[in-house]
Amino acid sequence: MAGAVSALSSANLPVPSVQMPARSFNARRIVAFIAMVFGMFMSILDIQVVSASLAEIQAGLSASADEITWVQTSYLIAEVIMIPLSGFLSRAFSTRYMFAISAAGFTLMSFMCARSSSIDEMIVWRALQGFIGGGMIPTVFATAYTIFPREKQPVVAPVIGLVATLAPTIGPTIGGYLTDLFSWHWLFLINIVPGFIVTALTWFLIDFDEPDLSLLENFDWTGLFSMALFLGALEYVLEEGPTKNWFDEDLIIYGSVASAVGALVFFWRAFTAKNPIVDLTTFNNRNFWTGCLLSFMLGIGLYGLTYLYPVYLARVRGYSALMIGETLFITGLCQFITAPIAGRLITKVDPRFLIALGFSGFALGTWQASYVTKDWDFYELLIPQVLRGCSLVMCFIPINNLTLGTMAPERMKNASGLFNLTRNLGGAVGLALINTVLDKRMDLHLARTHEAVAWGRTQAEETMNALIQTFASRGSDAELAATAQLAAIVRRESLVMAMSDVFLVITVAFITMLVLIPIMRRPKPQMGPVEAH
Repeated sequence: MAGAVSALSSANLPVPSVQMPARSFNARRIVAFIAMVFGMFMSILDIQVVSASLAEIQAGLSASADEITWVQTSYLIAEVIMIPLSGFLSRAFSTRYMFAISAAGFTLMSFMCARSSSIDEMIVWRALQGFIGGGMIPTVFATAYTIFPREKQPVVAPVIGLVATLAPTIGPTIGGYLTDLFSWHWLFLINIVPGFIVTALTWFLIDFDEPDLSLLENFDWTGLFSMALFLGALEYVLEEGPTKNWFDEDLIIYGSVASAVGALVFFWRAFTAKNPIVDLTTFNNRNFWTGCLLSFMLGIGLYGLTYLYPVYLARVRGYSALMIGETLFITGLCQFITAPIAGRLITKVDPRFLIALGFSGFALGTWQASYVTKDWDFYELLIPQVLRGCSLVMCFIPINNLTLGTMAPERMKNASGLFNLTRNLGGAVGLALINTVLDKRMDLHLARTHEAVAWGRTQAEETMNALIQTFASRGSDAELAATAQLAAIVRRESLVMAMSDVFLVITVAFITMLVLIPIMRRPKPQMGPVEAH
């Protein structure tokens, strides 16, 4: 350590004033870390827990279809701003204050969400919930790689890897159960007791580091507001773009311009400010920038398929939210089983091999899913789901280790914020691309299918006659009902074919990312954050 400080001084570079935690594996820190992991689980879970119950929330708050989407969007916009900011805040105020305040604020905002009586109130409280709670996610990642010795990483890494992938996967399942058994209010009330416990445990047990209030001198307000504008407007454009036909809508144009302006100012301040909000020089590390790209793609796969499968089951199979959750639960089960196996394997084999295995397995699952038909049910979706669940965890854990596990302790908090940001942005970009491809390909397949059911086509006429006879026996306007039914069949088949195309696009994207894996350096046994003395 002394040699490193000397080298920095001789190069006329500023020596960071960092109080690095002494790394040990005692019972106090284990309990504190478990409490932090549970807090992170709640924060990530709340991204998706409302997705299956938006219709019930809409009815309860008398909201319009356009307004209800902001229950999800406001949370995501606020969270994506806090995630990179959390590294600076936890260095300035310490892990204890940062995490305990985040947990307490998240719990309070959950209570306020449950108490909302209008859509405007809900949007405000959800935004605050996402912003405050977003600080817990990167703080857990940074803590995992700074307070525990390297030989304990095979135990710790699977825990955070499992939580980060499992929470959004089972979010719709839990949301469906709570809404079905109780009411939508319990989507938020369920956080109250655990949130209080997490707050108390982290406040009294965390002793990892001390505040460094000197970082608040010359605080970069310009960098903060430009980052908020850049990321907030970008998230809005990605969330709303597909439903508003992108640049046909003025608000999307304004949002894109605002994001571009914010980005220019943010990057300028990041390289010129004395204490930048985010230290982008972390991307000089080869493992870090390749790991962030792989994390970005994992975000597409994690959040994209968590969205795509329920769309298929609801719009094609006609499943309720509860049935969708029960059908997709197999993915979460596979993640739970695979996590400890992956944790053991990273000590036995080259972690880059596990990443390649995970990306290949995920691509195989989406390739199989590209053969989807209207008749696919639990058993047809079983193998793609197994491959998805096992593969996500298999590559997520070694990516964490190669990206953050070799990072210097004084850069860990900042790096963790950026690393988690890339995964969330990957999810936002993935959902935008999926919805756009889905709409465009569905329009194409609709045009082609309409040609196939035109008059003069023998099979189409036979189907139409059969439908007329069926509806005639029910005493309704047979021809009109048959026409409507045939139109519904055409739309359903077009949607299924469009989904098949989306699965193929994701397959190609995951296979393409394999070229990045050899670029990552395999850490030597002695590598990793040095112990503080």
